[in-house]
Amino acid sequence: MKQTRSYGRNTHRPSRPSFSRTRAAKSPRSRAGYSQNINASRFINKANPSVEKEVFVPVHAFADFAIAENLKTNIRAKGYTTPTPIQDHMIPLILEGHDVVGIANTGTGKTGAFLIPLIQRVLTNTREKVLIVVPTRELAIQIDEEFKSFVSGMRMFSACCVGGASIGKQISELRHYNSFVIGTPGRIKDLVQRKYIKLETFNTIVLDEADRMLDMGFIADMRTIMQSMPVKRNTLFFSATISREIDALIKEFLTNPKTVSVKTGDTSKNIDQDVIRVEGKSKMELLQNLLKQKEFHKVLIFGRTKFGVEKLSKTLVERGFRADSIHGDKVHARRQRALTAFKEGRVQILIATDVAARGLDIPNVTHVINFDIPATYDDYVHRIGRTGRGDKTGKALTFVE
Repeated sequence: MKQTRSYGRNTHRPSRPSFSRTRAAKSPRSRAGYSQNINASRFINKANPSVEKEVFVPVHAFADFAIAENLKTNIRAKGYTTPTPIQDHMIPLILEGHDVVGIANTGTGKTGAFLIPLIQRVLTNTREKVLIVVPTRELAIQIDEEFKSFVSGMRMFSACCVGGASIGKQISELRHYNSFVIGTPGRIKDLVQRKYIKLETFNTIVLDEADRMLDMGFIADMRTIMQSMPVKRNTLFFSATISREIDALIKEFLTNPKTVSVKTGDTSKNIDQDVIRVEGKSKMELLQNLLKQKEFHKVLIFGRTKFGVEKLSKTLVERGFRADSIHGDKVHARRQRALTAFKEGRVQILIATDVAARGLDIPNVTHVINFDIPATYDDYVHRIGRTGRGDKTGKALTFVE
């Protein structure tokens, strides 16, 4: 019987419509030409950080967890002092070997919630291998970087296997022993077929952003991966939302899971949400006037199509803004350069398709602008979740025709 622990004010399952199986099988490209009829009032919500900052008293300190001293040292070096709610309740469950389901808003620290106990597992048994499957290459790279910071000085290694990057380099990395393999479903499946990843040697799998993988049409690849793993395995499943399809996957993939929910509502109370009424005006001129304002320090702009995102990026550069773009038609190396430049402040404005909306931890984004209305309200929630992270406040603006 599935046991559930819920933390936060709003712990019921979301009632928003879920994708049908037919739509889930399609790629994001097939959804680019339409959007839900989302009432514009859902894009307006004043920030109320005081509500979000309800006092959370953790049960544990990082020093209390049954993990190695060198891992605790690296956690301290990263500046982690107090576990977040999902870390506080999830780490002990994973250390005990349970299958788990984590339901959490973006930016809640779930990467640390699964990496810390899984690193400890490998420290305890050096033959243990962990597979982490995520929907996008950017998220895979981010988790890989986080992993490397946790294992500094431990001689524990990982391979990051994502589409759009050199498969030859990844094959070369896989020839060495890696305790962790982190990647996207398509590339992992490809490397399995080429026999460079042997799924039967992995006893632990993490499915992160599972709702996004379902939405992007990776369900067949997920099933293929799961069916090739040992029957006796540990499965960790993370999702921001729970739909009928996701619930079915949990029943299919996990055994007697324990669920931790730290959902606190659809959007963070740290995000001030408003609309920009176009009403016959030039969207480009309205956008330019916004970006000239002093408080727009670090701005993430979302467009619906790859062509539109690239065109907007070039137009802003021509008008003197420090801007770049990431989308599916850009080669992997250029996407990473643009993302790094934005993170480091060398670029003020990053224009992106929804590929950047899930899971990425980009520090200090002051504004998210929806230049194009998102296809679904879930996409809206994940787009604006790039700002107002942790204890910071942010602003989300949506252009409405």
